[in-house]
Amino acid sequence: MIPVLLFPQFDPVLLQVGPLAIRWYALAYIVSLVLAWLLVRRLAALAPPVASREQVDDFLTWATLGVVIGGRLGYVFFYQPGRFLGAPWEILALWQGGMSFHGGMLGVAVAIIWFCRRQGIPIFGFADRIAVVAPLGLGLGRIANFINGELWGRPAPDWLPWAMVFPHAGPIPRHPSQIYQALLEGAVLLAIMLLLARQERLRSRFGLLTGVFLLGYAIARSTGEFFRQPDPFLGFLYAGATMGQLLCIPMAVAGIWLILRARAPGRPG
Repeated sequence: MIPVLLFPQFDPVLLQVGPLAIRWYALAYIVSLVLAWLLVRRLAALAPPVASREQVDDFLTWATLGVVIGGRLGYVFFYQPGRFLGAPWEILALWQGGMSFHGGMLGVAVAIIWFCRRQGIPIFGFADRIAVVAPLGLGLGRIANFINGELWGRPAPDWLPWAMVFPHAGPIPRHPSQIYQALLEGAVLLAIMLLLARQERLRSRFGLLTGVFLLGYAIARSTGEFFRQPDPFLGFLYAGATMGQLLCIPMAVAGIWLILRARAPGRPG
């Protein structure tokens, strides 16, 4: 008989005062942005310096807009275009859920390019510093998915001791894939990025750390998708792949290209 863990009945609302509710998912965004901002302030000053602390402070607003707008539009166009084209006003209903990391990444990329050109900052050098801290948001976001009891895993084998029954996924024990993804996309990828960012010779090759992040995330996300139940409105797509895996293909290609073209030390990027 399969050993089963029952999903803890977390309240998705952390704190509510009157009509104002703070949800775990929103808290994950806020905490990750603040931690990332503090860390980038230090990373940007390391040799070769790419931005001042004041410029990093100014970019926080741009990053927030890029994550939220890009993440929402990415979900709209990548996952449920038919639904939102029929009811476009629902795009603004962020409290109902629906964010895409791939869209958020594109939103932040646009924000970086726009901000760096206005400030005269090396685009790839600044992007490298942002890439180092990006796994913070990924890991905390997956933990929030677990707390919300959403984006659960596929049915688990009989021998899996941590198989879990999720309240909205029926009686079948499943992989807690949110935890797998929090570890792969968050903890493991963050450790790798921080380890690489400690070396000045790697920081000096503008674009290298961004490429490592893109490739590393593509591998981590694609691996986690093998344990995650596909969205019911999409299911399995080409050759049995999920939407998340298909969207990781261009990320991996871009990451490899950036690693190969990373500039030599001392050359602006």
